Amino acid sequence: MKNATRPAHAGPDHPPVRHGRTGILLANLGTPDATDYWSMRRYLNEFLSDKRVIDYPAWKWQPLLQAIILTKRPFSSGAAYKSIWNEERNESPLMTITREQTDAISDALTEDYGEQVMVDFCMRYGNPSTRSKVRKMVEAGCTRILFFPLYPHYAGATSATANDQFFRALMRETWQPTARVVEPYFENPAYIDALAKSVETAYQNTSERPEILVVSYHGMPKRYLMQGDPYHCQCQKTTRLLKERLGWTDADITTTFQSVFGPEEWLKPYTVDEVARLAREDGKKKIAVIAPAFSADCIETLEEINEEIRESFEHAGGENFTYIPCLNASEDHIWALTSIIRDNLGGWVS
Repeated sequence: MKNATRPAHAGPDHPPVRHGRTGILLANLGTPDATDYWSMRRYLNEFLSDKRVIDYPAWKWQPLLQAIILTKRPFSSGAAYKSIWNEERNESPLMTITREQTDAISDALTEDYGEQVMVDFCMRYGNPSTRSKVRKMVEAGCTRILFFPLYPHYAGATSATANDQFFRALMRETWQPTARVVEPYFENPAYIDALAKSVETAYQNTSERPEILVVSYHGMPKRYLMQGDPYHCQCQKTTRLLKERLGWTDADITTTFQSVFGPEEWLKPYTVDEVARLAREDGKKKIAVIAPAFSADCIETLEEINEEIRESFEHAGGENFTYIPCLNASEDHIWALTSIIRDNLGGWVS
Protein backbone atom coordinates (compact mmCIF):
# COMPACT_ATOMS: atom_id res chain seq x y z
CA MET A 1 0.00 0.00 0.00
CA LYS A 2 1.69 3.20 -1.20
CA ASN A 3 2.49 5.82 1.47
CA ALA A 4 1.31 3.44 4.21
CA THR A 5 3.11 2.75 7.47
CA ARG A 6 2.54 0.63 10.54
CA PRO A 7 0.99 2.67 13.40
CA ALA A 8 3.49 3.55 16.12
CA HIS A 9 1.54 1.69 18.80
CA ALA A 10 0.99 -1.44 16.69
CA GLY A 11 2.75 -4.78 16.85
CA PRO A 12 4.95 -6.17 14.06
CA ASP A 13 2.09 -8.20 12.58
CA HIS A 14 -0.17 -5.15 12.15
CA PRO A 15 -0.81 -4.32 8.48
CA PRO A 16 0.44 -0.94 7.26
CA VAL A 17 -2.21 1.78 6.92
CA ARG A 18 -2.39 5.18 5.36
CA HIS A 19 -2.96 7.92 7.90
CA GLY A 20 -2.33 11.52 8.79
CA ARG A 21 -3.93 13.38 5.86
CA THR A 22 -6.78 15.89 6.06
CA GLY A 23 -9.66 15.69 3.61
CA ILE A 24 -11.68 18.71 2.50
CA LEU A 25 -14.96 17.43 1.11
CA LEU A 26 -17.10 19.98 -0.74
CA ALA A 27 -20.78 19.13 -1.04
CA ASN A 28 -23.48 20.42 -3.36
CA LEU A 29 -27.11 19.49 -3.98
CA GLY A 30 -26.84 16.99 -6.80
CA THR A 31 -27.60 16.28 -10.41
CA PRO A 32 -29.16 13.55 -12.53
CA ASP A 33 -26.75 11.34 -14.46
CA ALA A 34 -28.59 12.08 -17.72
CA THR A 35 -31.78 13.73 -19.00
CA ASP A 36 -33.71 10.57 -19.94
CA TYR A 37 -36.84 9.50 -18.05
CA TRP A 38 -35.29 6.84 -15.81
CA SER A 39 -32.24 8.92 -14.88
CA MET A 40 -34.51 11.80 -13.96
CA ARG A 41 -36.89 9.53 -12.06
CA ARG A 42 -34.06 8.06 -9.95
CA TYR A 43 -32.74 11.49 -9.13
CA LEU A 44 -36.14 13.04 -8.35
CA ASN A 45 -37.16 10.04 -6.27
CA GLU A 46 -34.08 10.37 -4.07
CA PHE A 47 -34.50 14.14 -3.80
CA LEU A 48 -38.24 14.24 -3.15
CA SER A 49 -38.13 11.28 -0.74
CA ASP A 50 -35.81 13.18 1.59
CA LYS A 51 -37.73 14.06 4.76
CA ARG A 52 -35.68 17.23 5.08
CA VAL A 53 -37.07 18.39 1.72
CA ILE A 54 -40.66 17.13 1.96
CA ASP A 55 -41.63 16.47 5.57
CA TYR A 56 -45.12 15.09 4.99
CA PRO A 57 -45.83 11.64 6.51
CA ALA A 58 -44.66 8.87 4.18
CA TRP A 59 -48.11 7.24 4.08
CA LYS A 60 -49.49 10.51 2.73
CA TRP A 61 -46.63 11.61 0.47
CA GLN A 62 -45.15 8.46 -1.08
CA PRO A 63 -48.30 7.26 -2.91
CA LEU A 64 -48.65 10.72 -4.46
CA LEU A 65 -44.96 10.86 -5.32
CA GLN A 66 -44.69 7.37 -6.82
CA ALA A 67 -48.04 7.17 -8.62
CA ILE A 68 -48.43 10.71 -9.94
CA ILE A 69 -45.44 13.03 -9.59
CA LEU A 70 -42.76 10.56 -10.70
CA THR A 71 -44.79 9.45 -13.71
CA LYS A 72 -44.98 13.00 -15.10
CA ARG A 73 -42.28 15.21 -13.67
CA PRO A 74 -39.26 13.31 -15.09
CA PHE A 75 -40.40 14.35 -18.57
CA SER A 76 -40.70 18.07 -17.80
CA SER A 77 -37.60 18.14 -15.60
CA GLY A 78 -35.66 16.19 -18.22
CA ALA A 79 -36.61 18.74 -20.87
CA ALA A 80 -35.53 21.58 -18.59
CA TYR A 81 -32.18 19.92 -17.89
CA LYS A 82 -31.69 19.18 -21.58
CA SER A 83 -32.02 22.90 -22.38
CA ILE A 84 -28.95 23.67 -20.22
CA TRP A 85 -27.04 20.35 -20.44
CA ASN A 86 -23.30 20.44 -21.03
CA GLU A 87 -23.32 18.28 -24.16
CA GLU A 88 -19.54 18.35 -24.56
CA ARG A 89 -18.99 16.68 -21.17
CA ASN A 90 -22.40 14.98 -21.04
CA GLU A 91 -23.20 16.37 -17.61
CA SER A 92 -25.15 19.15 -15.93
CA PRO A 93 -23.61 22.60 -15.50
CA LEU A 94 -23.67 22.07 -11.73
CA MET A 95 -21.37 19.08 -12.11
CA THR A 96 -19.02 20.96 -14.43
CA ILE A 97 -18.81 24.02 -12.20
CA THR A 98 -18.44 22.09 -8.94
CA ARG A 99 -15.53 20.16 -10.46
CA GLU A 100 -13.93 23.43 -11.58
CA GLN A 101 -14.33 24.87 -8.08
CA THR A 102 -12.84 21.75 -6.54
CA ASP A 103 -9.84 21.80 -8.87
CA ALA A 104 -9.16 25.48 -8.18
CA ILE A 105 -9.48 25.05 -4.41
CA SER A 106 -7.29 21.95 -4.52
CA ASP A 107 -4.58 23.85 -6.41
CA ALA A 108 -4.65 26.69 -3.87
CA LEU A 109 -4.62 24.46 -0.79
CA THR A 110 -1.99 22.06 -2.17
CA GLU A 111 0.25 25.07 -2.73
CA ASP A 112 -0.19 25.94 0.96
CA TYR A 113 -0.20 22.49 2.56
CA GLY A 114 1.19 20.04 0.02
CA GLU A 115 0.24 16.38 0.43
CA GLN A 116 -1.18 17.01 3.90
CA VAL A 117 -4.56 17.76 2.30
CA MET A 118 -6.87 16.07 -0.16
CA VAL A 119 -9.72 18.04 -1.78
CA ASP A 120 -12.73 16.41 -3.42
CA PHE A 121 -16.48 16.94 -3.91
CA CYS A 122 -19.68 15.00 -3.51
CA MET A 123 -23.39 15.44 -4.17
CA ARG A 124 -26.22 14.96 -1.69
CA TYR A 125 -28.37 13.35 -4.38
CA GLY A 126 -27.07 11.35 -7.33
CA ASN A 127 -23.38 10.93 -8.09
CA PRO A 128 -20.70 11.18 -6.87
CA SER A 129 -22.28 10.14 -3.60
CA THR A 130 -21.19 11.39 -0.20
CA ARG A 131 -20.61 7.81 0.93
CA SER A 132 -18.25 7.02 -1.97
CA LYS A 133 -16.14 10.11 -1.38
CA VAL A 134 -15.85 9.60 2.38
CA ARG A 135 -14.72 6.03 1.67
CA LYS A 136 -12.19 7.31 -0.89
CA MET A 137 -10.76 9.79 1.61
CA VAL A 138 -10.45 7.21 4.35
CA GLU A 139 -8.70 4.83 1.95
CA ALA A 140 -6.32 7.67 1.01
CA GLY A 141 -5.30 8.08 4.65
CA CYS A 142 -7.50 10.96 5.74
CA THR A 143 -7.87 10.73 9.51
CA ARG A 144 -9.60 14.12 9.55
CA ILE A 145 -12.31 15.41 7.20
CA LEU A 146 -13.54 18.98 6.89
CA PHE A 147 -17.03 18.79 5.38
CA PHE A 148 -18.06 21.94 3.50
CA PRO A 149 -21.69 22.21 2.31
CA LEU A 150 -21.55 24.81 -0.48
CA TYR A 151 -24.62 26.67 0.78
CA PRO A 152 -23.95 30.17 2.10
CA HIS A 153 -27.22 30.08 4.07
CA TYR A 154 -28.30 27.35 6.46
CA ALA A 155 -31.55 25.53 5.71
CA GLY A 156 -32.83 22.17 6.83
CA ALA A 157 -33.43 21.18 3.21
CA THR A 158 -29.86 22.03 2.12
CA SER A 159 -27.14 22.28 4.78
CA ALA A 160 -28.79 19.94 7.28
CA THR A 161 -29.55 17.13 4.84
CA ALA A 162 -26.02 17.35 3.43
CA ASN A 163 -24.67 17.01 6.98
CA ASP A 164 -27.05 14.12 7.66
CA GLN A 165 -25.65 12.23 4.68
CA PHE A 166 -22.07 12.93 5.73
CA PHE A 167 -22.72 11.61 9.23
CA ARG A 168 -24.44 8.52 7.78
CA ALA A 169 -21.30 7.88 5.75
CA LEU A 170 -19.15 8.19 8.88
CA MET A 171 -21.38 5.66 10.64
CA ARG A 172 -20.27 3.03 8.15
CA GLU A 173 -16.56 3.51 8.75
CA THR A 174 -14.74 1.08 11.05
CA TRP A 175 -12.14 3.73 11.89
CA GLN A 176 -13.98 7.01 11.75
CA PRO A 177 -12.01 10.11 10.81
CA THR A 178 -12.32 13.12 13.07
CA ALA A 179 -14.83 15.49 11.49
CA ARG A 180 -15.60 19.18 11.28
CA VAL A 181 -18.42 20.91 9.42
CA VAL A 182 -18.05 24.41 7.97
CA GLU A 183 -20.74 26.75 9.25
CA PRO A 184 -22.86 28.87 6.86
CA TYR A 185 -20.96 31.81 5.40
CA PHE A 186 -23.83 34.16 4.46
CA GLU A 187 -22.15 37.13 6.19
CA ASN A 188 -18.53 36.30 5.46
CA PRO A 189 -16.84 39.51 4.24
CA ALA A 190 -14.96 37.78 1.40
CA TYR A 191 -18.21 36.18 0.16
CA ILE A 192 -20.08 39.52 0.32
CA ASP A 193 -17.20 41.24 -1.49
CA ALA A 194 -17.22 38.60 -4.23
CA LEU A 195 -20.97 39.09 -4.69
CA ALA A 196 -20.57 42.86 -4.84
CA LYS A 197 -17.78 42.66 -7.41
CA SER A 198 -19.92 40.40 -9.60
CA VAL A 199 -22.72 42.97 -9.47
CA GLU A 200 -20.36 45.84 -10.24
CA THR A 201 -18.90 43.97 -13.20
CA ALA A 202 -22.33 43.10 -14.57
CA TYR A 203 -23.55 46.68 -14.25
CA GLN A 204 -20.42 47.99 -15.98
CA ASN A 205 -21.04 45.61 -18.87
CA THR A 206 -24.68 46.59 -19.47
CA SER A 207 -25.50 49.26 -22.03
CA GLU A 208 -28.21 50.63 -19.71
CA ARG A 209 -27.93 50.48 -15.94
CA PRO A 210 -30.65 48.32 -14.32
CA GLU A 211 -33.15 50.27 -12.26
CA ILE A 212 -33.24 47.67 -9.49
CA LEU A 213 -31.39 44.52 -8.46
CA VAL A 214 -33.63 41.58 -7.59
CA VAL A 215 -31.82 39.31 -5.14
CA SER A 216 -33.55 35.96 -5.63
CA TYR A 217 -33.09 33.17 -3.11
CA HIS A 218 -34.40 29.62 -3.31
CA GLY A 219 -37.68 29.47 -1.45
CA MET A 220 -39.01 27.25 1.32
CA PRO A 221 -42.41 26.78 2.95
CA LYS A 222 -43.15 29.63 5.35
CA ARG A 223 -43.98 26.95 7.94
CA TYR A 224 -40.27 26.04 8.14
CA LEU A 225 -39.44 29.61 9.13
CA MET A 226 -42.07 29.50 11.85
CA GLN A 227 -40.56 26.23 13.11
CA GLY A 228 -37.19 27.94 13.63
CA ASP A 229 -35.25 27.52 10.37
CA PRO A 230 -32.88 30.55 10.15
CA TYR A 231 -32.70 30.59 6.34
CA HIS A 232 -35.02 33.57 5.77
CA CYS A 233 -33.17 35.77 8.26
CA GLN A 234 -29.77 34.85 6.84
CA CYS A 235 -30.94 35.68 3.31
CA GLN A 236 -32.18 39.07 4.44
CA LYS A 237 -28.82 39.78 6.08
CA THR A 238 -26.90 38.87 2.92
CA THR A 239 -29.01 41.35 0.95
CA ARG A 240 -28.44 44.07 3.55
CA LEU A 241 -24.69 43.49 3.63
CA LEU A 242 -24.54 43.45 -0.17
CA LYS A 243 -26.48 46.72 -0.30
CA GLU A 244 -24.12 48.32 2.23
CA ARG A 245 -21.02 47.06 0.42
CA LEU A 246 -22.32 48.53 -2.87
CA GLY A 247 -23.24 51.81 -1.16
CA TRP A 248 -26.84 51.58 -2.37
CA THR A 249 -30.22 52.52 -0.92
CA ASP A 250 -33.26 50.32 -0.29
CA ALA A 251 -34.73 51.51 -3.59
CA ASP A 252 -31.84 49.94 -5.51
CA ILE A 253 -32.30 46.36 -4.30
CA THR A 254 -35.03 43.93 -3.24
CA THR A 255 -35.21 40.38 -1.87
CA THR A 256 -37.41 37.67 -3.40
CA PHE A 257 -37.80 33.88 -3.30
CA GLN A 258 -38.14 31.41 -6.15
CA SER A 259 -38.82 27.71 -6.90
CA VAL A 260 -42.19 27.37 -5.19
CA PHE A 261 -43.42 23.76 -5.04
CA GLY A 262 -46.69 22.30 -3.74
CA PRO A 263 -49.84 23.89 -2.26
CA GLU A 264 -48.34 25.52 0.86
CA GLU A 265 -47.52 29.19 1.24
CA TRP A 266 -43.80 29.75 0.76
CA LEU A 267 -41.53 32.65 1.64
CA LYS A 268 -42.63 35.79 -0.20
CA PRO A 269 -42.47 37.73 -2.41
CA TYR A 270 -42.21 35.10 -5.14
CA THR A 271 -39.57 36.10 -7.71
CA VAL A 272 -41.67 35.13 -10.74
CA ASP A 273 -44.55 37.35 -9.53
CA GLU A 274 -42.43 40.20 -8.22
CA VAL A 275 -40.50 40.80 -11.44
CA ALA A 276 -43.82 41.03 -13.28
CA ARG A 277 -45.15 43.45 -10.65
CA LEU A 278 -42.04 45.60 -10.93
CA ALA A 279 -42.64 45.95 -14.67
CA ARG A 280 -46.42 46.27 -14.58
CA GLU A 281 -46.99 48.40 -11.46
CA ASP A 282 -43.69 50.16 -10.76
CA GLY A 283 -42.80 50.75 -14.39
CA LYS A 284 -39.36 49.16 -14.13
CA LYS A 285 -38.15 48.44 -17.65
CA LYS A 286 -34.61 47.39 -16.74
CA ILE A 287 -33.79 44.97 -13.94
CA ALA A 288 -30.97 42.64 -12.92
CA VAL A 289 -31.36 39.37 -11.02
CA ILE A 290 -28.75 37.63 -8.89
CA ALA A 291 -29.04 34.38 -6.90
CA PRO A 292 -26.60 34.48 -3.93
CA ALA A 293 -27.87 31.27 -2.29
CA PHE A 294 -26.45 29.17 -5.14
CA SER A 295 -22.69 28.64 -5.17
CA ALA A 296 -22.87 27.39 -8.77
CA ASP A 297 -25.21 27.92 -11.68
CA CYS A 298 -27.74 25.13 -11.97
CA ILE A 299 -31.26 24.33 -13.16
CA GLU A 300 -32.76 26.94 -10.80
CA THR A 301 -30.64 29.73 -12.24
CA LEU A 302 -29.92 28.84 -15.85
CA GLU A 303 -33.42 27.57 -16.64
CA GLU A 304 -35.74 29.03 -14.00
CA ILE A 305 -34.29 32.52 -13.65
CA ASN A 306 -32.80 33.06 -17.08
CA GLU A 307 -35.78 31.58 -18.91
CA GLU A 308 -39.03 31.40 -16.84
CA ILE A 309 -38.50 34.47 -14.64
CA ARG A 310 -37.09 36.49 -17.55
CA GLU A 311 -40.21 35.58 -19.55
CA SER A 312 -42.49 36.70 -16.71
CA PHE A 313 -40.77 40.10 -16.61
CA GLU A 314 -40.87 40.61 -20.36
CA HIS A 315 -44.52 39.54 -20.67
CA ALA A 316 -45.42 42.18 -18.08
CA GLY A 317 -43.75 44.92 -20.14
CA GLY A 318 -40.15 44.69 -19.01
CA GLU A 319 -37.54 45.35 -21.66
CA ASN A 320 -34.03 44.74 -20.35
CA PHE A 321 -33.40 41.69 -18.14
CA THR A 322 -29.85 41.05 -16.89
CA TYR A 323 -29.04 37.78 -15.20
CA ILE A 324 -25.89 37.98 -13.08
CA PRO A 325 -24.29 34.51 -12.97
CA CYS A 326 -23.49 32.73 -9.74
CA LEU A 327 -19.98 33.16 -8.40
CA ASN A 328 -19.06 29.73 -9.80
CA ALA A 329 -15.28 29.28 -10.16
CA SER A 330 -14.48 32.99 -10.33
CA GLU A 331 -11.22 34.11 -8.76
CA ASP A 332 -13.01 36.10 -6.04
CA HIS A 333 -15.23 33.15 -5.14
CA ILE A 334 -12.35 30.69 -4.96
CA TRP A 335 -10.49 33.14 -2.75
CA ALA A 336 -13.50 33.42 -0.44
CA LEU A 337 -14.00 29.65 -0.21
CA THR A 338 -10.33 28.86 0.35
CA SER A 339 -10.15 31.56 3.05
CA ILE A 340 -13.08 29.94 4.85
CA ILE A 341 -11.43 26.52 4.54
CA ARG A 342 -8.11 27.80 5.88
CA ASP A 343 -9.88 29.27 8.93
CA ASN A 344 -11.56 25.91 9.56
CA LEU A 345 -8.33 23.92 9.25
CA GLY A 346 -6.82 25.61 12.29
CA GLY A 347 -4.92 23.12 14.45
CA TRP A 348 -5.17 20.38 11.82
CA VAL A 349 -2.53 21.36 9.27
CA SER A 350 0.46 23.65 9.26
